[in-house]
Amino acid sequence: MAKRSKPQENKKIRKIPDAYIAGAGTVVEEKITDTLEKNYMPYAMSVIVSRAFPEIDGFKPSHRKLLYTMYKMGLLTGSRTKSANIVGQTMKLNPHGDAAIYDTMVRLARGNETLLHPYVDSKGNFGKAYSRDMSCAASRYTEAKLALICAELFSDIDKDTVDFVPNYDNEMLEPTLLPATFPSILVNANVGIGVSMASSVCSFNLAEICETTIALMKDPEHNALDTLKGPDFSGGALMLYDEETLEQVYRTGRGSIKLRAPYEYDKKANSLIVKQIPATTTVEAIIEKIIAQVKAGKLREVSYVRDDTDLDGLTITIDLKKGTDPDKTMQKLYRMTPLEDTYSCNFNILVHGYPKVMGVYEILNEWIKFRTECVRRRTVFDLNKKSEKLHLLEGLEKILLDIDKAVRIVRETEEESDVVPNLMVGFSIDEIQAEYVAEIKLRHLNREYILKRTKDIEELKSEIADLKETANSEKKIKSIISSELKNVIKKYGQPRRTGFYYKTDIVEADVEDDIPDFSCTVFLSDSGYFKKILPNSLRMASEQKVKEGDFISQQIDVNNRSELLFFTTSANCYKTKVSAFTETKASAMGDYIPAKLSFDEGEDIVTMVNTIDYSGYMLFVYENGKVAKVPLNAYETKTNRKKLTGAFSLKDKIVAAIFIDDNKEMMLRSSNNRAVIFDTALLLPKVSKTTVGVSVMTLKAKAVVEKAQILTPETAEALKKYRCKSIPATGGLAKDLPDPDQLSL
Repeated sequence: MAKRSKPQENKKIRKIPDAYIAGAGTVVEEKITDTLEKNYMPYAMSVIVSRAFPEIDGFKPSHRKLLYTMYKMGLLTGSRTKSANIVGQTMKLNPHGDAAIYDTMVRLARGNETLLHPYVDSKGNFGKAYSRDMSCAASRYTEAKLALICAELFSDIDKDTVDFVPNYDNEMLEPTLLPATFPSILVNANVGIGVSMASSVCSFNLAEICETTIALMKDPEHNALDTLKGPDFSGGALMLYDEETLEQVYRTGRGSIKLRAPYEYDKKANSLIVKQIPATTTVEAIIEKIIAQVKAGKLREVSYVRDDTDLDGLTITIDLKKGTDPDKTMQKLYRMTPLEDTYSCNFNILVHGYPKVMGVYEILNEWIKFRTECVRRRTVFDLNKKSEKLHLLEGLEKILLDIDKAVRIVRETEEESDVVPNLMVGFSIDEIQAEYVAEIKLRHLNREYILKRTKDIEELKSEIADLKETANSEKKIKSIISSELKNVIKKYGQPRRTGFYYKTDIVEADVEDDIPDFSCTVFLSDSGYFKKILPNSLRMASEQKVKEGDFISQQIDVNNRSELLFFTTSANCYKTKVSAFTETKASAMGDYIPAKLSFDEGEDIVTMVNTIDYSGYMLFVYENGKVAKVPLNAYETKTNRKKLTGAFSLKDKIVAAIFIDDNKEMMLRSSNNRAVIFDTALLLPKVSKTTVGVSVMTLKAKAVVEKAQILTPETAEALKKYRCKSIPATGGLAKDLPDPDQLSL
């Protein structure tokens, strides 16, 4: 029987004295500024320096690590390989995950069409920069290699042209910069968002940038506008050529470039065809905006819009309604959709590890300094290599004097380790030369071989002299850079993709064109509620809904493009447009005008006036029997003012404010039952809005004008006994006179 083990006794836990844990449990106060400096600032700098912003070679660290990995994989001259293989190899330098690495590759690929000069020669679906929804295929399906232009990025990278640093696990080395032979920083677009700052570098035409760089090396005062016409985007489009804006971008690195999509009109299909769009937008964003504007009734000319993008490239088709002017419609589309957009330049670039906003001039000068150092280091590298070779050949030349002696020294030396010292003594050469001689094969110890090897000594000396002169001459180095830039233009230069349009091509925006043109009826209640009703809704309505005790005081048939003027008891005139109000139904209460137009406290509406061209007159009738006639164009303003003060005189109480489009017959009635009818042609119009008017009705003591109204010709004829031929007039007794509004033929 197995022996049962005794249960173990609970061991006592050894208590660590508090003295062993320094400061345990204590709370130390610290300034938030110190915390930010210790914790947040390192993070912010890491984002800016190690991730978000490009350096003077034109690349962010993620770009550089990917391209260098592909270069080391032999993909510059070899065939394509699966993108997944490249992503896996890149993780040796970039440990941020395969998804981020593949996204970086997609943006650099030719298939994505983001870059003006793609660095990755791709095969498969890499998505499209101009589409938000057209995503790329997974990395296991696509293939890639380096594009031919990458030969210019890695030119002489093995000749100590740039510094190398260990990767994150110290297993291999990677370059801090790429020795690009052209200013790639300005050739391909680059956008980055850091902490508290951002970078947005647009692309320029390769040939133009290289020519500008050459010109600046020859003449630092060169005007870049002569050779650099403006940004050149991979998606084409048209750029507004504005020298003032371009000069600002070239000098400061900041400015806004206006872009718009070129279009074609298909007369047969009555459609607008768009094949290029601004680099700042996408096909989906444009189509969604067009649909939204059509639904809002602001683009009634468009009947249908669709994305016809296919293997031939981007295509947006906009079908128009019959009778629509395609050019005017396109101008509206430019104003109302991203078919015209703005690229905001912010050339924030890392220089020696610090972010700096620079203009084109300063960027190119910094690149020239960078490239000058690369060429100098390459020259020094070649100089050292040739000097080493010359040194060896000079040792070999001395052996030429007595080959037999060299053979004898080697043969008669008993210890192998003594061969080199004996050769050094025998021929007065140093250890490196002696080591080289000792390694020569026996078959090469003949006069012919040695003469062949040593005949280049004079040529080497000449080359070394030239290299020394070049290394010490900035002029010669710049000449080499110019030669390389010309070679780049010859190999990779291409015509501009982005064209130009000019200020003279811009059609001034006519606000009226953007307002739908249709008829409607507006209603105003006595307490200030406003309704805008379409004819079909009005026909179906039974009665107008109003608050208890309220009633409709004005009803006017108007056009949606008309302007409305609201005259108030405080002698203010509030202006707005019929289009500013939404269509409603008779069963709705409507908009409360004092709140909608922000009336002052205590203001009430005297009248509402509708106009399109500000023709006609306003008649202001006062209790003292005076009437002021003011042209309506006195209330017209060039600026879009919403409120005009001093719309009429406040020296006496106003009875009525009436709009007439032409002279009419008007009747005034007083509190002592008198009435007078007169032709408004008897009133002379006054330029001043605050005129007190002219006397029309002579009143007895304590009598005031109580009512004023415009009469129809028929009504005026029926009441002709009250008509006067001159003013002022006392009028006739009207004790039993009915309300003229109730009279009928």
